[in-house]
Amino acid sequence: MAILGIDEIKEILPHSEPFLMIDRIDKLEVGKSATARKAVSVNEWYFMGHFKNTKIMPGVLILEAVAQTGAIALMTMEGMKGKLAYLGKVKNAKFMRKVVPGDVLILEANIENIVKNIGTGKGRATVDGELAVECSFMFAISE
Repeated sequence: MAILGIDEIKEILPHSEPFLMIDRIDKLEVGKSATARKAVSVNEWYFMGHFKNTKIMPGVLILEAVAQTGAIALMTMEGMKGKLAYLGKVKNAKFMRKVVPGDVLILEANIENIVKNIGTGKGRATVDGELAVECSFMFAISE
């Protein structure tokens, strides 16, 4: 088990603000799973244009946060340093709850299979124990 802060996350993922969607890693089982956290602030850039009178985090960005959590599980494996995990597919995405300013997203990703340069898994996001999003995903790993 490991805890990674934002600086360690930035060393693993190529994303930078405003597209880095996770704040910290709370649990990590290298090559198998990761649990991350995202504090959703009213100052997020996407709230300026996403639903004028009702601030809701776009579902696609929640999926991106789940994918980044999965990428941490993959990219911390031996031999992955310097490689990129591209999100290749999202399947069976279900949106169960709005995510609004003040929420803290708990993001979980489980890697189910890795064959050559393809990784697959499942992920979910919860707020206060309530399911917000669940999905399956596929990564293409590249040099």
